[in-house]
Amino acid sequence: MTNYHETDPEFMKLIEHFILEEVVKEPGQKLPEETRYLAILATLLGCQGLEVYKNILPMALDSGLSPVMVKEMVYQAVDYLGIGRVMPFLAVTNDILTARGVELPLPSQAQAAMEDRLQKGAEAQAQIFGEHMKEA
Repeated sequence: MTNYHETDPEFMKLIEHFILEEVVKEPGQKLPEETRYLAILATLLGCQGLEVYKNILPMALDSGLSPVMVKEMVYQAVDYLGIGRVMPFLAVTNDILTARGVELPLPSQAQAAMEDRLQKGAEAQAQIFGEHMKEA
């Protein structure tokens, strides 16, 4: 992997200032660290930023994001992005978690049986986005 601090120090200085100073210290826009990292990871998954995801996930875990939260975000992404785009992120997530001593599989977080999963999901989306989602 390229060491951008060596090959592109000016770029890295700009990026690190943006990430570590401008974004996190913008007045009135501060998110709790867990929420901010979850949003960053989900955005990287959505834009297929796998290399950056590999670098950010350890920082997110160090800041308090739990393995369960990360895995749930990855699992939920399948419905929006498709299995082909999500599988590389699941593999990287598993590699990073196991390297940190996290035993996989994690305890199940399922709150619906397979038979009523679709209905429960539609109900949850309707609560969040409005009743029109039940028909989507």
